[in-house]
Amino acid sequence: MKRNFSYIIIAMLAFLLMISYSCNNNKKPMNAETKIPAFDISTIDSTLKPCDDFDSYVNGNWKKHTPIPSTEGSWGSFGILDKETREVKIKGIVKDLLAQVNLQKGSEAQLITGYYHSYMDTVTLAKRGITPLNPMIDKVNATKNTAELIALSGELSKYGIPGPFEVGVGADDRNSKMNAVFMAQGGLSMGDRNYYENKDTSMVRIRAEFVRHIDEMFKMADWKMKDPGKTILDFETKLALIQLKNFELRDPVKLYNKISFTELQKLGPAINWIGYYKNYDLHTDTVIVQNKEYLKNLEKLLKATPLEVLKTYYRWQVLTSFASMLPDQFNKESFRFFNTIMFGVKEQRPREERAIMSVNYRLGMPLGKLFVAKYFPETSKKKVTEMIENVRDVYGERIGKLTWMSAATKTKAMKKLAAFTWKIGYPDKWKDYSTIDIQPDKLIENSINIALWDHKDMITKAGKPVDKSEWMMSPQTINAYNNPTNNEIVFPAAILQPPFFNPDADDAINYGGIISVIGHEMTHGFDDQGAQYDGTGNLSNWWTPEDAQNFAALGKKLEDYFNTFEVTKGFKIDGKLTLGENIADLGGLTLGFYALQKSLEGKKKPDPIDGFTYQQRFFLGWAQVWRENMTNESLINQVQTNEHTPARWRINATLAQMKEFSDAFGCKGKMAVPDSLRVVIW
Repeated sequence: MKRNFSYIIIAMLAFLLMISYSCNNNKKPMNAETKIPAFDISTIDSTLKPCDDFDSYVNGNWKKHTPIPSTEGSWGSFGILDKETREVKIKGIVKDLLAQVNLQKGSEAQLITGYYHSYMDTVTLAKRGITPLNPMIDKVNATKNTAELIALSGELSKYGIPGPFEVGVGADDRNSKMNAVFMAQGGLSMGDRNYYENKDTSMVRIRAEFVRHIDEMFKMADWKMKDPGKTILDFETKLALIQLKNFELRDPVKLYNKISFTELQKLGPAINWIGYYKNYDLHTDTVIVQNKEYLKNLEKLLKATPLEVLKTYYRWQVLTSFASMLPDQFNKESFRFFNTIMFGVKEQRPREERAIMSVNYRLGMPLGKLFVAKYFPETSKKKVTEMIENVRDVYGERIGKLTWMSAATKTKAMKKLAAFTWKIGYPDKWKDYSTIDIQPDKLIENSINIALWDHKDMITKAGKPVDKSEWMMSPQTINAYNNPTNNEIVFPAAILQPPFFNPDADDAINYGGIISVIGHEMTHGFDDQGAQYDGTGNLSNWWTPEDAQNFAALGKKLEDYFNTFEVTKGFKIDGKLTLGENIADLGGLTLGFYALQKSLEGKKKPDPIDGFTYQQRFFLGWAQVWRENMTNESLINQVQTNEHTPARWRINATLAQMKEFSDAFGCKGKMAVPDSLRVVIW
């Protein structure tokens, strides 16, 4: 799908919990009942030096005494907060609803409890087996040629079953007030091209396990196809090799190719676009294609692939898409490959916990409406707005002092910064989900009905004005995002909880987490992707040629710097893939540090706490929110597929770039890069 957002995969945005804890209302504040230390010095490994390895120094004892749970591939501040939110708040809401009777059909309570019951009814799931999939499989089996199969894929896509290309609706990057249809590459079971072409022994092993996994799934389904695993791996490998690499997906200009339906047909005349559009309920004269060459090569691949191979591929997509909703043997085998083999997760979560997670995933907004009613105090919005304004002021001051940017470009940058907006907590208006048919004994049908509702909600927006108030995340999501076409940052309610903002902490600790992440999100509007959008959210060049060259040169320098870090044997950070997040980290930290300095103007400087100056505690605050332990499998997956640098290097590599950090700790060694390698962008 169109990559329209810059997501933070960590939960450090809970700075937003600058809540008025004395407010008199019936909602529970989202902070913990007990006081949490601003910074727990017991996490420090005092046998190490901060200037050698800051992450291990600050978080060393925490890492030693905090093993990764058997149900996780990584464990840190984000995972802990996510678990607490699910197991206490979200689970509590669901349990309260389950105690109610005579629920009105279509109400949030009926939708949530009906879906929950259908997930927990393992007896019915076992009795039904894979029969709920038969209508879809029968349609795949009945296709007589590739054209019919492509047409059918339009229907399957509405159910959430992927194919070689994905179609969606979102703001037009060059006309951000209007929605457009986008078409992108897709259809890889393992998610990324690297898993199909990387020759490292670990990747070879994963591919062998992938074949084994598919063979086992087909065997359990009693489908008598010869070598389905090898067949699908071979096809998906060919598919992967004609797709753009992940770092190539970071250029919004190259990915914007608006064409007519007639031109689309010319790109792939053998692809049954008319049949696909009809079954996908799509009516549009134009489409923004991510990569024209991909569609040309896809047509060649489809023409060269026997029909039976394509049918096997779609049978597999149906089966794997619903594996978690099938009898236990399918669920366990799917978990074995996609969680244990790919991420190193040893044990599956209990079914009740998985049911809560599935409800949260499938019915996020109806559940979110109940979540904010119980847990989100309105007073937090005002305080968060004040904090964002403070960071914006500092950002403006820094733009004004830049030596590498001309006055003309500075004027436009300031205009974009002034137009910057944000959303906090939850949507101003809630959508009506009451037409979704949810029954307590039909899990797969429930999932399909939800998918069909989501599809209709999306597809009807095509060609219509963008609703700028719409949210792309549910309020209970521990995350945040930057939306360049809205020129906005968005903070869901659930991120507004400890430990990421601590009302009992000193300012330095909170600025290291809170303000730095506000700065991180703002900087995304000026990273290598965001900087290509203007203040109205349109993909438009507002740079002078010389300034654009200067900016690109600074980015290349940061890219080269991060390319040097090997995170595990044979795998290095991809500086191109992670450039946007690395720019945002460096920018966010810089803004946070100087926002702290600005807050102290005319005041007595804070006394040291636990032997650390306030400047040092600022960096302790950054390091403690990024602490994380990861399995090797998860680490490999992240550096191959994720735009975010792994947490350890988001601490060490980013801080080593900052003279402010070196000065605070007197560093002259590993944690202080020479001036020739130092990058100052914002």
